Amino acid sequence: MPDSAPIDPLTADDSAALRQLAEAHARLVDEIHRRIVGQAHVIDLLLVCLFARGHGLFVGVPGLAKTLLVSSLAQALELEFSRIQFTPDLMPADITGSEVLEDDAESGRRHFRFVAGPVFCNLLLADEINRTPPKTQAALLQSMQEGRVTAGGKTHRLAPPFHVFATQNPIEQEGTYPLPEAQLDRFMLQIVVDYPDLESERRIVAFDPDEVGELRPVLTPAQLIAHQELVRRIPVPGSVVDHVVALLRASRPSDPSAPAAVRELVRWGAGPRAGQQLLAAAQARAALDGRAAASIDDVRALASAVLEHRLVRSFAAEARGVGTDAIMAEVLGAVRA
Repeated sequence: MPDSAPIDPLTADDSAALRQLAEAHARLVDEIHRRIVGQAHVIDLLLVCLFARGHGLFVGVPGLAKTLLVSSLAQALELEFSRIQFTPDLMPADITGSEVLEDDAESGRRHFRFVAGPVFCNLLLADEINRTPPKTQAALLQSMQEGRVTAGGKTHRLAPPFHVFATQNPIEQEGTYPLPEAQLDRFMLQIVVDYPDLESERRIVAFDPDEVGELRPVLTPAQLIAHQELVRRIPVPGSVVDHVVALLRASRPSDPSAPAAVRELVRWGAGPRAGQQLLAAAQARAALDGRAAASIDDVRALASAVLEHRLVRSFAAEARGVGTDAIMAEVLGAVRA
C-alpha cells in the first residue's frame, strides 16, 4: 500500500465515541491504581490488549500482583471472571467442561448433559499456565482462536467479550513446561512484569488492600464491546502497514531484508497473524490515547511485546544465551521509522 493512499477518517459519531473511550481509559487506569501500585507500563499494555480483542501472557516471578491485576480489571469492567490454577495434574476437561451421564427421574432414561467448565466466562485467568503439560495447555487453543469449545462432539459458543490472560513463571524455574509455538501465537502480547522500583516497593510493602474495598465499575461488558468495535475502525495509513510488514520480514532469517544477527540467531520469525495483531494493538494504543489514526510510533512501541514471543531462537542463540529481546532490538534497528 503506498504512503499516499487515502484513509477513511472517523465519522462525527466515531469521533465522539473516541473521546468517550479516552475518558473511560483514564478512569479505568485510576481505578486499577487504587489496588495496584506502580506497574504503569504493564497496565497500559494490558488495556491495549483488552481493547484490541487480544489475549495476553504475563511473564514474571511469583508475587508481583499479576493475578491481582487481572482480577481487578474484571471487577472494574463487570466481567464474569474465572481463574484456573494450572498444575501438572490438570486435565483438558477441567478447563472446557465435560458431559455427565444423568438419570431422568420422570422417564427413567439416561442422557448426557454438558457441564460447562471455567472457560465459559468473559475473562479467564490461566494462572501459571506453564506448570501444566502441553496437552492441557492446548485445551485453550480453540477458545482463544475461535471463541468456541468443542466437547462430546458438540460445539458451544463463548459469549463475548472473551479474553484469556495467562501468567507464566520464567522457564528456568523447576516444574515448568515451555509453551508450544501454536499456543504462544494465540497471545497478542507478551507482557514482562518486572520487580517494582524502590519507591513503589516501599508503598507496596506498607499497602493495606483491605482499605481499598471493591473497585467501582467503569464500563459494562456491552460498552467494552462497543469500544472494541470502535478500535477496529481506527484508520491505519499505508505507511504504517508497510512498516509492520517490514518488521515481520526483517524477523525471518530467510528474508533478504533480515539483519545478520537474525540470520544467525533465529530459526523462525513472525508470521502474518503477528502482523495483524500488531496493527490491531497499534489501533488500540492510538484510540486509548484519543488519537484518530494509528502511527508508526504506535507500532514500534508495541513491536517487542507482540513479536518477541513469536521468534524461535536458533541453537547458536540458545548456546550463547541471547534472548529474544536482544534479537528484537536488532530487528527494530534494521527497520528505521
